[in-house]
Amino acid sequence: MRKIAVMMMAVLVSFGIYTAKAEDAMKKEAAVTENHKTAVFAGGCFWCLESDLKEVAGVISVYSGYSGGNIADPSYEMVSSGTTGHLEAVEVTYDPEKISYETLLDYFWQNVDPLDEGGQFCDRGDQYRAAIFYADDAEKSAAEKSRDHVAEVLGEEVKTLLLESKAFYRAEDYHQGYSKKNPIRYKYYRQSCGRDRRMKELWEEKDINAPAPVQDEGVQEEKAEEKSGTE
Repeated sequence: MRKIAVMMMAVLVSFGIYTAKAEDAMKKEAAVTENHKTAVFAGGCFWCLESDLKEVAGVISVYSGYSGGNIADPSYEMVSSGTTGHLEAVEVTYDPEKISYETLLDYFWQNVDPLDEGGQFCDRGDQYRAAIFYADDAEKSAAEKSRDHVAEVLGEEVKTLLLESKAFYRAEDYHQGYSKKNPIRYKYYRQSCGRDRRMKELWEEKDINAPAPVQDEGVQEEKAEEKSGTE
């Protein structure tokens, strides 16, 4: 009888510890939920963009998925076919007290090819285009300002799409954290796709945080005339 009592006591103590830990975890999760914000970006293969943005200080989590399309909860095969209107995308949850949306945009730009309108790197098709999904007018304004600055820094027109936010659908489980689950295959894909090589070409000698280069009046007038001629 005494042994049974001791065993029951041990079980109760263990249950109490487990419950306390569970409650603590729930409190922490609730705290994060109350303070966090989300942003959705598309940048070609979501394995790569997820992996890159997870390393940014202030980012809480990144999930691979699909957004921008016309049907609910599409599969990878459906999106890959290019018939659903979705783009491979990532949903970034971040702490605005540690990183601003504007700074997050800077990291996004430096992990995509803003000049490519046919896809990204070796992945071709509209489902692989780079895009910023803005949730409100403030994000739209920030994205437009950031895009224009990148165009000045790179000296070329930015082809990245700015799209009004649509539902984000998380991709299948095997896509989440792919770079960690399949490091060898991921590294081979990333290298063979030329992603890092292109990033180096674009950004090695550019500083996204530097002021845009000042153009002389002749160039400014020429650009103004070109713009008015297309309107």
